[in-house]
This record gives sequence, structure tokens and C-alpha cells, in this order.
Amino acid sequence: MNQTEILSLFDQEQRQAFQPYKFRREVTPHLIRHISTAEDWGEGMIVFSQLTLDNADEVIRGEIDYFTSIGQDFEWKLYDYDTPPDLKERLQAFGFEIGDPEAVLVLDIHEAPPALLQPVTHDVRRIGQPAQMEDVVAVQRAVWPDEAFVTWLEKALKDNLQGDPEHISIYVAYVEDRPASSAWITFHEGSQFAGLWGGSTLPEYRGQGLYTALVAIRLQAARQRGERFLTIDASPMSRPILEKYGFKLLTYTHPCQWRVETSPKQS
Repeated sequence: MNQTEILSLFDQEQRQAFQPYKFRREVTPHLIRHISTAEDWGEGMIVFSQLTLDNADEVIRGEIDYFTSIGQDFEWKLYDYDTPPDLKERLQAFGFEIGDPEAVLVLDIHEAPPALLQPVTHDVRRIGQPAQMEDVVAVQRAVWPDEAFVTWLEKALKDNLQGDPEHISIYVAYVEDRPASSAWITFHEGSQFAGLWGGSTLPEYRGQGLYTALVAIRLQAARQRGERFLTIDASPMSRPILEKYGFKLLTYTHPCQWRVETSPKQS
């Protein structure tokens, strides 16, 4: 399967048919929105849209009005091939905060290198209970010192682990019994793609193969479940490591954030 075919499949399964836990999926003529039904950690999102030069501004304004009316922040997850070509600039003009671009990488598990299929020799443990989340969060808090983000992440991971354990697996890598790196993988019904997330390592433990060990153990879990592809929104730090193991660039994505309380109202 070539990259164009994989991208088409990704679009269908991971954007158009995407149904995350604790979200209500709403299909409109121009996009698919997800409304969070979580009480204390969720925000809405738009992960798929098909807009034109003629209707883009009207649709964007409509989504702002919709999410504002229900008092919910949301992220418009924009991909480089989305239309119209100036969609990012239009969202920014409406007051969206545009995050740094991330490279969407993909690996065909059938073509995984032998190095990722070997038994993991590092001390990597799967987290099985929400009460064990402290070690996961300790790593994330040290690497990403944004307390609001970490608080949201902890609630989301605990809720998913407790309420939807078949679709998430969470791992922590330890060095001398200290949590040094953490990551998780998500699975979706009817999709051949499994998503890699997290992948954060404490600075003092980088360069010891912990990140690679977490990639390997998650790849092996996906392989056992019969998944075909791994995808990841890769940071500039992780991208070279992943490409060394056969991950290929699929596209770029930009997180575009609308916050009800701080964003300007457009007339």
C-alpha cells in the first residue's frame, strides 16, 4: 500500500469515522464535530471538514457560535491537505490559537524492523488501574510543566482506563524503580490504525533507549491485536528516532484552539 492509499484510509478511518470515548459525534453537511460528554476534563473537537472558499467563513462562524452556546472550548485539528488552502489563516483571523505543526508519521506494522519486534529488556510496566496513574503523571508533569494540561491529562487517562480499558494501554518505563518515561496507545473499533501518544522521558534519562522501548512494546501490543498501522503526531525531538525505525511522513497537522472565555467574538 503506497502513501496516497494509506492517507486515504487514514482520512476515512481516523477522521471521518473517528469515535473517541465520552464524545458525542455530530455530522453536518460540511464537517464532523465531537462534543465532550465528560464532566470535568473534556473539550470539543473537529477532526474532519470539507469547506470551500465560498462557505468557509460561514461554517467557521457557525461552529464558534455552536460551541460558545454550550460553553465548551474546542480544537479544530487542521491537516495540510484540508480545504480551502487558506483554512489555517481563516481560523487564525477568527481568533483561534494556532499551535506548532506536528508531523503525522505512519508505520506499516507488516514492515516493522526486527529491532522493534525483539523482547523489551528495559523495565517497562503496563499500568492497569487508575490508582497507578501517579507514575505516568509524574513524568508528564516534569516534561510538560503546564499544570492545567497535566490535570486534564490525568483525568482523561484515568477515565479512559476505567471506562474504556479495551481501547487504551498505558506504559511506564522505570530506571532503578523510578518512573523515567511514559506513553500510551489507543485503539479504535473498525480502524486498522493504532495511535501512539505521550512518549515523554525525563531529561536525565534520555539517550538510554527508553523512548524506543516504549515504541516497541506498543507496536508489539498493536501487532498482537491485528492492527495494520501505527500513527503518531511526532514532535521534532521524536521524529528522527521514529524515522530511523521506518516511520514515514504522512502529512502535517496543526492544532487550532478556540477558548470560549478568551477568544474574541466575531460578528
